[in-house]
Amino acid sequence: MFTIVNRTASNVLFTIVNTPEHSSQIIAKKILTERHRQKLSLGDLAVRSDVSKGMLSQIEQGKRNPTIAVMSKIATGLRVPLARLLPDDGPRVWRVIRANDENHILFDNDEHQLRTLSPIDLEKQVEFYELILHPHGKLVSDPHARGAEEILTVAKGHVQVKSGEKETELRRGDSAYYAADVPHAIVNLGNTEAVAYMIVRWYH
Repeated sequence: MFTIVNRTASNVLFTIVNTPEHSSQIIAKKILTERHRQKLSLGDLAVRSDVSKGMLSQIEQGKRNPTIAVMSKIATGLRVPLARLLPDDGPRVWRVIRANDENHILFDNDEHQLRTLSPIDLEKQVEFYELILHPHGKLVSDPHARGAEEILTVAKGHVQVKSGEKETELRRGDSAYYAADVPHAIVNLGNTEAVAYMIVRWYH
């Protein structure tokens, strides 16, 4: 099981994942196995994930416990669901994620806040997120795995969705379904905060 501790410094939220030694080794093995399966060097993954080669090496050796944010970057670099890289604690039939549970905040910066609304360790094929875009903020994503798709529903504000060469504008109550295996972005076109809910579907 994970024990997650939150620390705040300079208004930036860091979610620290403290895992038992065996969990760190499981994470290390899963990342290494997936990287080798895709025939990527450490340098290749460092570029694709925006995580330093040195940090990746330490994680793969089980010497460093990564944050959820770092794990999310690595999963993005490998183009796999985040849950594929985490220890599997078995099925759960009842889970509650409270609105004030900061453990599920993946990113919180000047552009946006991204919070997962589905249990992180169970996100095998579907991921569910709350996206808060600050005024004129944006979420820009590299291509996910082949066949990945996103469904976005706007709860507040006016946003633009770009997927490959296509783009559209959405307002409160509007939804868009688009390819996520190409470069894609969600941009707040307004002067006030925008809120949207996003589902990511993975195909294996």
